[in-house]
This record gives sequence, C-alpha cells and structure tokens, in this order.
Amino acid sequence: MPIVNRVAAMHDELTELRRDLHAHPEILYDVHRTAGVVAEKLKAFGCDEVVPGIGRTGVVGVIRGRSNGSGKVLGLRADMDALPIEEATGLPYTSTVPGRMHACGHDGHTTMLLGAARYLAETRNFDGTVVLIFQPAEEGGAGAKAMIEDGLIDRWGIQEVYGIHNQPGLPVGSFALRPGPLMAASDRIYITLSGKGGHAAKPHNCIDTVLVGAHVITALQSIVARNIDPLESGVVSICMFHAGNAQNVIPETAVLTGTARSLQPHIRDLLEKRIVEVTRTTAAMFGATADVTYKRDYPVTRNHERETAFAAAVATDVAGAEKVDTATPPLMGGEDFSFLLEARPGAFMFIGNGDSAGLHHPAYNFNDDAIPVGVSYWIRLVETAMPA
Repeated sequence: MPIVNRVAAMHDELTELRRDLHAHPEILYDVHRTAGVVAEKLKAFGCDEVVPGIGRTGVVGVIRGRSNGSGKVLGLRADMDALPIEEATGLPYTSTVPGRMHACGHDGHTTMLLGAARYLAETRNFDGTVVLIFQPAEEGGAGAKAMIEDGLIDRWGIQEVYGIHNQPGLPVGSFALRPGPLMAASDRIYITLSGKGGHAAKPHNCIDTVLVGAHVITALQSIVARNIDPLESGVVSICMFHAGNAQNVIPETAVLTGTARSLQPHIRDLLEKRIVEVTRTTAAMFGATADVTYKRDYPVTRNHERETAFAAAVATDVAGAEKVDTATPPLMGGEDFSFLLEARPGAFMFIGNGDSAGLHHPAYNFNDDAIPVGVSYWIRLVETAMPA
C-alpha cells in the first residue's frame, strides 16, 4: 500500500506516543493530561492556531496550506477519552489507572491525527485550511455536541467533516464505509417500578417489583420481535436491574436501565412509544406503577453521499480497491460523530484493526500497524480535497 514515506519514518515515534496515551487513560471530559499532550504536540509541530478548552476539554488545531485560493475548510476529528474498564491485556504499556483503559482505540485515533498534523504542518502541500478536532467524551458524554455548542463549526468556518474509527476483525490496511446510516441512534431507557414491599414469606400482601421487572424485561423484547419489520433494525436491551437489599424482603421499588438502538427515524419513534406503553401496562397488570424516561441521546451516524464517495476514493488510493468496502453493513453501536454530520456534510469510516479483541473488551488493544495507514489516509484526504 502507498504509505507516505515520511509517515513510515515516524512510525516508531508515533507508536511510542500511542502507548504513552494508552498507559494514561482518562474518561469523559476529564482528559486534561491527554489534551495537554495534544496541545503541546500541535504547538511543537507549528500549527497556526492551537486552542484548548473547546467543549470543556477539547483541543482545536488549525493548519493553513501554502495558499487559500480554494477557500475550503475541512474538519478532521479524533476522540481522546477512554472507558471505565479494568484492563486485562498484560501489556508492558498497560493502563496505570485502576478501572480505566483505552478499550476503544481512541489512543490510536488521537495518535493518527497527530501524525497527520505533523506532516501537514511541515509540508503544507494543500490549498485551504485544515481544522484538527481532538474531542473529549465520545463514550456517552456527547463531546462532539459540546464542541459544536462551544462554537467549533462557526468559529473556524468548517465546511466538511471526516472521522475514522478502528474496527477489530477488519484486516489492517483495509477500510469500510457506506453512504447513509452507518451507525445507530443510541438512546437511554430509565424505568422506576413502584409496588408494595413486605416480608418475602407473605408475597400475597405485596406487589413484588422484582417479579414485575422480570415481566417488563421479557415484554420489552416483544417490541422488536413483533412491532418492527423484520427487514428493518431495532434493539432494546435492559442492562441493569437494581432492587432490594435483603434476601427475605420484597422491595418496594426496582430500577431498570438500558438502551434502544435504531437506524431510521420512524423506528426510533416506534421504540420510544412502545417502550413507554409496554412498561406501564405490564406494571399495571400486577398493580404496580412505572415511571419511564426515554432519553434520546446520539443520533444516527448518517454519511453524506458525495463526501462518502470522496472518502472511499481516498482510501482506495491508500489501500487499493480490493481493501475498501463501500457497502459495509451498518452497525447498531452509537457514535457522537453523528452530531458533526448533522451540522456539516461529511463521512465516517472504519479502519482495520486486525484480529484483536472487540471494542469495549478488557483485552482490547489498538493495533499499532494501523497507525501509518490512518495517517496516510488523513494526509491524502487533505491533499486530494484541496490540491495545491
């Protein structure tokens, strides 16, 4: 594959940087060390602007090309935050912070964009402006939305946005994307059941919220099974069930939380409507009540047609046509790059991470062999979109 020679020469240095970030994971908006490293590197590379504190702890770097006749402004985004997971890799650069690890590869995403920043700042072989977006809180904190609300798009006049995410199971050196829905809307479900507590030996005098909760969980699965067209996509998962504090006491209340996923607006509307209805009526059947909150969180990550075709062409230039899947099936995972794609046209793409543990798994590790591929993609995207 035509990896940029300068990028190949940087590989060892970038690998060392990635492993340092991996060893010092930070979560949500508390990414002060990571943001500090990013800002320091961008300044050392000679970026024209380096602005921290966008969206609380995000960092923006600006690199202007040799000329600006095109007037184009591209936004390239990398996420910086880790996850509240105990690492189980046993690697020499394993997390030094108990209960936190880079289990989604954001350390790799940050490193690849920093590598591209270094090259672009050195060469400036393009006509226009690149805005480098280093974002906090992708993992459930909507950091992209916070940066947009803090003026990211308008302040720097961003016209198009592009992002990449590593994908375990996809060979290193490969890319995958599709126009339209690529990743699902990710919504949150909060249910509080109220019944009548009492002694476990006298269940007939109680309204058992554990029993009610079990029936609610089972009933909620009927929504996808019997309300959604089998040719369309939807997910309802209840992932937490909290009730009781003694083995012989029927609890007065129970709390259930979970997630709903969808790829189309009408399915999202249906899920919200039916989750509320099914939960309340199931609880009422047992004499209990249910307070249900459906919180719309991340929108669908929906790629724009023109920008997706362009991103695919750039990836093909880097990896070859046989290693670029332009019709990859959508995933039901969520991604807050969706907010950027709602604000501006652009494309999100998967880059191969090889045969690794899955994302959000304690044994996951970003594949450092993917670094030159991602850096070369970023460079070629800028130089192709805005030729000098």
